[in-house]
Amino acid sequence: MKKEKLLTIGMATYDDYDGVYFTIQALKLYHPICQTDDVEFVVIDSNPTSEHGLETKKYVTKKIRETYIPYDGVSSSFNKYEVVKHAKGKYILILDCHVLLVPGAIDKLLDYYKENPNCKNLIQGPYYHDDLNSVNTHWVEKWRNHNWGMWSNNKEAYDKGLPFEIPMQGMGLLSFEKENWRDISPHFRGFGGEEGYIAEKFKQNGGKNICIPQLKWNHRFGRVNGTRYKLTLDDRIFNYFVGWLEIYNNPEHEMVKSIYDYFTKQTNEKIVMRIFKEAKKITGIDAQ
Repeated sequence: MKKEKLLTIGMATYDDYDGVYFTIQALKLYHPICQTDDVEFVVIDSNPTSEHGLETKKYVTKKIRETYIPYDGVSSSFNKYEVVKHAKGKYILILDCHVLLVPGAIDKLLDYYKENPNCKNLIQGPYYHDDLNSVNTHWVEKWRNHNWGMWSNNKEAYDKGLPFEIPMQGMGLLSFEKENWRDISPHFRGFGGEEGYIAEKFKQNGGKNICIPQLKWNHRFGRVNGTRYKLTLDDRIFNYFVGWLEIYNNPEHEMVKSIYDYFTKQTNEKIVMRIFKEAKKITGIDAQ
């Protein structure tokens, strides 16, 4: 049995060898602890037989000798949470496979855990824009652009340089103590709906959503070749219903109603009603 690691850094990929390569290489080059035995890497590949998949496997298993997991389940953005099942680290840091961290970020994260034993909090950091100047520290709880949440910035708290509580944040980077992870719904599909939902699960377990100012992450949003996996609004609506029905177990809860009201204005009400009924059935709400 392999000894426990201090930190597992994990990510999922679908035809993005370049993202995996540069994310991991940057961590190893600019964060010294990532070259030690205290840290392991886990890569979940949702398209392992493609050219990208084969090259990713070669890089992970032969070049850096880390853990590569070919995943044959449904392709979705939620596959990255499979990292938890394979992690040997006391703490886990999950990144999108095209995220770069500023120097010192990993050290600050581990310092936080050292100062907060048995940490029940969800830890995140400010999104660092491509201009390498402006940041967004969190998402505010508001519907916009088919998302529950929109980028915002608590400049006063950020400038103090100390960890502070936030309502939620984009999920390109998140960290937690492994033993305090709470599984996400196995019914999620496609993309969208996890922001806020995962933060709420930590809060229900006695934790908070914390932003560490120095844990800044830069995310490559541009995809010249486009995304290779399916993205649909129906999946996003379904995920919101499933997630918040799971949390509140009440189809009349104001959050669940806000999902229905918002998306009814964005698309056909018959479509929203159909998805709502499916979500209630799959979460067992109809059976109560």
